[in-house]
Amino acid sequence: MITVGFGAAVAAGTGLLSLPWATASDEPASLVDALFTATSAVCVTGLATVDTGTHWSPFGQAVILLLIQAGGLGIMTLATMLTLLLSRRLGLRARFLAQAETKSLSLHDVRGLVRRIVLFSLGTEALVAAVLTIRLITGYGLAPADALYSGVFHAISAFNNAGFSLHADGLVRYAGDAWICLTVAAAVIVGGLGFPVVFELARGWRRPGRWSVMTRITVTLTAVLLAAGTAVFTAAEWTNTRTLGAFAPGDRLLAGFFASAMARTAGFNSVDIGALRPESLLATDVLMFIGGGSAGTAGGIKVTTFGVLAFMLWSEIRGRAHVNAGRRRIPATNQRQALAIALLSVGTVIAATFTLLAVTTHTLDAVLFETISAFATVGLSTGITADLPTQAHLLLVVLMFAGRIGPLTLASALALRDRDQRYELPEERTIVG
Repeated sequence: MITVGFGAAVAAGTGLLSLPWATASDEPASLVDALFTATSAVCVTGLATVDTGTHWSPFGQAVILLLIQAGGLGIMTLATMLTLLLSRRLGLRARFLAQAETKSLSLHDVRGLVRRIVLFSLGTEALVAAVLTIRLITGYGLAPADALYSGVFHAISAFNNAGFSLHADGLVRYAGDAWICLTVAAAVIVGGLGFPVVFELARGWRRPGRWSVMTRITVTLTAVLLAAGTAVFTAAEWTNTRTLGAFAPGDRLLAGFFASAMARTAGFNSVDIGALRPESLLATDVLMFIGGGSAGTAGGIKVTTFGVLAFMLWSEIRGRAHVNAGRRRIPATNQRQALAIALLSVGTVIAATFTLLAVTTHTLDAVLFETISAFATVGLSTGITADLPTQAHLLLVVLMFAGRIGPLTLASALALRDRDQRYELPEERTIVG
């Protein structure tokens, strides 16, 4: 059902973006461009084969915004809200579907949870849009209407970790503006934490000892990855005159932090990604692949998956029979799910990278970056997206779609297939390593 829902949204978006009045030239967009843009918007990725600000008309840009909002909230969440509005009743099947999309741990509170998700999302987007609008008016002299339009567009794109921008160079023109960069980064981080984590922090942020394992892993790893990414990116690009080297020291730190936050599946850029050094590209690859929190607008394999794998490794190194996270034991089923998601994701990225290398003439670092960006629904690019052939664009469409719903549906399927086995086979050890 989740797959069908996202697929229907992509199909509807493709149809709307194929209309003549969806483009600035009043000529129908090509089917590949419409499909690619619709998939990128619904899957809150941000990769684009055409410039969003100049190729699409206001109608086309509005369609993109609606698709981003739908993808961010989740098709099943929107369907649940429509059910509530139309019938004021929520059947058991609809509750299960909403629970699968929102990662609710309590089935009886899905109705209230969905309401809180929508209100929180719209409220956060409104606050971010207000800050951006005021800054664009006071700092850049934009007309109120233009500033409001830009503020709303970038606020929705930021909170939903989409990365779509009205500017061809992303947010490069605002690289030294702390008001805009920090506001966008805050929206990205909050949206990427995941709704269950945000709600739990709102209830008990003063009592970290009572946080759930998911909240502890998400908050801790988010802080660690943000700090590590900022340090690595800033150090690697400090003397690169094509990126951070052209800024004042304070602006370099701001741009380094912004790049680290955006690599967590947001897709905005304040420097030229194509001018990054290889070590920065590799660090960004790692951050993109890990992604953000579960049940949020971020992509990747999720920090919870990465955290479980880290705890598994630590327990194995210490010779522990069980995998513990603080004062809680992680079930074996969670461990198998994390391992399956990580390995299948690695295999998907490798296979897609190999295929893209076969059909393009670009280098490995650029192609690998593009592949991970699509699969992790990030949207960052070294600038090769528009130059790729049609078959490569179609492959990226599949990657974006699989990256958005793959980890979710795979984890759900593995959980549903968990069965108690009534027998055990004889044990035999093999040599490992």
